[in-house]
Parts: sequence; C-alpha cells; structure tokens
Amino acid sequence: MEEFSDFRAPLYEVKANLFKGLAHPVRIRVLELLSAAPEVSVTDLLAATGLEASHLSQHLSVLRRYHLVRGERRALQMFYSLAYPQVAGLLEVARLLLNDMLHTTREQLEHSEAASQGAAGGSIR
Repeated sequence: MEEFSDFRAPLYEVKANLFKGLAHPVRIRVLELLSAAPEVSVTDLLAATGLEASHLSQHLSVLRRYHLVRGERRALQMFYSLAYPQVAGLLEVARLLLNDMLHTTREQLEHSEAASQGAAGGSIR
C-alpha cells in the first residue's frame, strides 16, 4: 500500500498520498460532515450523502487507509470521527483558498469584459 507506511519517503510524497485520500468529492463531503460533529453514524452518513451502503463503505475504507477517519463499532452501528482535528482546518483552508480564487477569477472576467466593451465602444465612434 502506498499510504503512509514508508517513513523513508520524502515528505512531498507523503503529502501527495494524503491528497490521494482526499481526491474524491464524496470523501470530501464525508469529511465535511465529520467536521461538523464529534462523530457521525453510518446511518446518518448514508442519509446525508444519498449513497448506497457499499459505495459509502468503499469511501470510508479509503479514508481509514489514509488515516483521515477512525471508526468505532457500538452494538450494530458504526460511528466515524475525524482521526485528526486538523483535517477540519485543512478543509476550511481549502474553502477559503477556493473562495479567493473564485473572487480573483470573477474580477479578471469583469475587467476583461469592461475592456472589451470599452474597445467595442471606442471603435463605433
């Protein structure tokens, strides 16, 4: 397995493996749900994601393999929580970064549109 088992790997490879664990929208959604509560049952995760149990199980398996979540069985129910609270911070930083990138892109488009309209208006005279 390529997760974090090779402690001789360069840090950038270990980081890349962390992002492999994050590299699916469903896994991000599960982590967001787990960030909002101390723990969440599989039943609640199924309801919130709308996934079939087998698909959710596969994504939870990946998140466990990459040490992003931990599960605890109580009677017949499984409960999941973030393995590290910093995961919630990572998701928040990603949200802030994406908001900034969107804002910058919007400004660039508005500037480009204004420049195009100015050029088109200038050529009419």
